[in-house]
Amino acid sequence: MAPGRYRCDDGKGGWWVRFAGPGGGDPVGSWPLPPGPTEIEIAPTDFAFETHVSTPWTRIAPPRAPEDGSPAEPRPVADPALRADLDTIVARRRPLLWLAPLSVLALGLLGSPLLGSLWLVGLGMLAVLVALGTPSVSLDLRRARELERRRDRYLTPQDFDDEGRAMLGRVQAAVDAVRDSEVNRQGLLDAVDNAVTLPRQEWEIAQVLAKQSRLRAEHEEMSAGAAAIPEVEAALRPLRDKLDLSVEAVTRRVEALERYAERARSADEVLRAQRHLEAIAEKAHEYDELLADTVRDDLALPAIERLTEQGDELLRTLRERLAKAAEAGGELPPPP
Repeated sequence: MAPGRYRCDDGKGGWWVRFAGPGGGDPVGSWPLPPGPTEIEIAPTDFAFETHVSTPWTRIAPPRAPEDGSPAEPRPVADPALRADLDTIVARRRPLLWLAPLSVLALGLLGSPLLGSLWLVGLGMLAVLVALGTPSVSLDLRRARELERRRDRYLTPQDFDDEGRAMLGRVQAAVDAVRDSEVNRQGLLDAVDNAVTLPRQEWEIAQVLAKQSRLRAEHEEMSAGAAAIPEVEAALRPLRDKLDLSVEAVTRRVEALERYAERARSADEVLRAQRHLEAIAEKAHEYDELLADTVRDDLALPAIERLTEQGDELLRTLRERLAKAAEAGGELPPPP
């Protein structure tokens, strides 16, 4: 999920846990949540976010910029299909979890003739506690184990060198700009399925950047180990050229994403202008009535016509900007 500030309408009795730090090793949580609206800041460096509330979380603001003005650390990137795979695995295990409380109850029934009704009541209470606690804890542990087995399905900032992190930061800034744009939220960019396309583009680019980062480190290590040896330098030069070609190719892909984001921002500007004009048009009749009370009707007509022409022009501009945004989205390479 995209980092930023999130809000739910009613968090009463719910909870959340932010898994921060490398690999999510520093969990920070809150339980129970108070009644009414609740907000949470999910940082770009958070590894995962787990929650249980009665109302959904809605992203209301982008992440805060670092106080020192430095570029934000890129967030972890996962295969878009990873979450669905984990959900499927966990769902298969869910029915088996009820065997634990049922086993406790069975033990109570078997022992009640010998130990009395208090034994049955005590084990009944224990079965309730097991039924309440076992599913949550066991399923979380199962999800964590399955996630650890799929280490090749997600990448953290530690998987990139400085150049890779900088490029990934550009990718995520462009993705967030498109996702947060008003024209996207309003469904005006219907030529591109951003909910599917953007996560896939981010994951595919991140995979390439991680591999480039690893090969750059290996190349520098090999170069340092055989410095000033012409034969070794000659053997490494073709490898470096291929790496540079890969960097140029992924840079073009990132620039295509940035063009798409810029077109979306441009369309947002026109959309805001159009809404301002609509608000002005709603008030125009009051001015028309005032003008009709003081001058002849033919003097009021040019003012109304100018307002109509401005609205038509803004509408044409908005359509042009949306078409350019859709065209820029179409430049993104399709998934393999």
